[in-house]
Amino acid sequence: MPSLKDLRNRISSVKSTKKITSAMKMVAAAKLKRAQDNAEKTRPYAEKMMEVVSSLTNKGNQTSFKFAKQKDVSKKTTLLLVCSADRGLCGGFNGSIIKFTKKLVDQLKTNGVNTKFIFVGKKAYQALKRLYSDTTIDNISDFANPSIKFEIASSVRDKVLDLYEKNEISECYLIYTKFKSAISQNVEALKLLPVEVEDKNVDSDSGTQQNSISYDYEPSEEFLLEEIIPRNIAVQIHSGLLENLASEQGSRMTAMDNATRNANDMIDNLTLFYNRSRQALITKELIEIISGAEAV
Repeated sequence: MPSLKDLRNRISSVKSTKKITSAMKMVAAAKLKRAQDNAEKTRPYAEKMMEVVSSLTNKGNQTSFKFAKQKDVSKKTTLLLVCSADRGLCGGFNGSIIKFTKKLVDQLKTNGVNTKFIFVGKKAYQALKRLYSDTTIDNISDFANPSIKFEIASSVRDKVLDLYEKNEISECYLIYTKFKSAISQNVEALKLLPVEVEDKNVDSDSGTQQNSISYDYEPSEEFLLEEIIPRNIAVQIHSGLLENLASEQGSRMTAMDNATRNANDMIDNLTLFYNRSRQALITKELIEIISGAEAV
């Protein structure tokens, strides 16, 4: 049984921890608002860029442009851009990204596909570097200090395109966490390369073809695709990083809120146990005094 001094020290320690978690919750809530606004403002532009690329690739028979699906790749290699946080104390945010990445790697291996990695964030890199150190190309950290700049996404895009043009990779996926709310985030994998052309003959009779409006482009579609696809990749990476940052702050705010509540419950339980122990000790001393007086 711990002494009263040990209980007082433990209560004081839990109160100090509660102050830290409460402060971190308020900081995360303030950062969440700004990160959520940035992520939501970027979504329409990123979605429209995807629509433009889809419209260009599905116009006519665009199957031979620069970033189309490579057919003459002897050994398939997939590049995974894994976006995580630089810091912990954000609940299961980083753990869900790591589990999703491992599951995706296992699926690719069963299909005979090799993998390479570019990590954006320390936590996923620290957890997976022991398993995939030989196939890790780069690790980018401190990218959100104080905000995520588009130049970071552009530099990552340049590395991806360089690997793709050298035929060192056959496809590329962006793994990030899609922000929905402070308590709901989903890990997703977005395919960046190659740009696949949809089959226009599928569901053509049922009238479900989406790109029904025809546009005339000047210059040619091939030239536009070679210009717009690299920009689209950078936009999607930047949008994914913003979604990831908003999810991180939401997860941290929720985790710190739960930690503060748990600290309150622990303080209440320890205080009750301390009072009972102190009362039992006082009662014991009184009994000893009374017993001694009666014996005399």
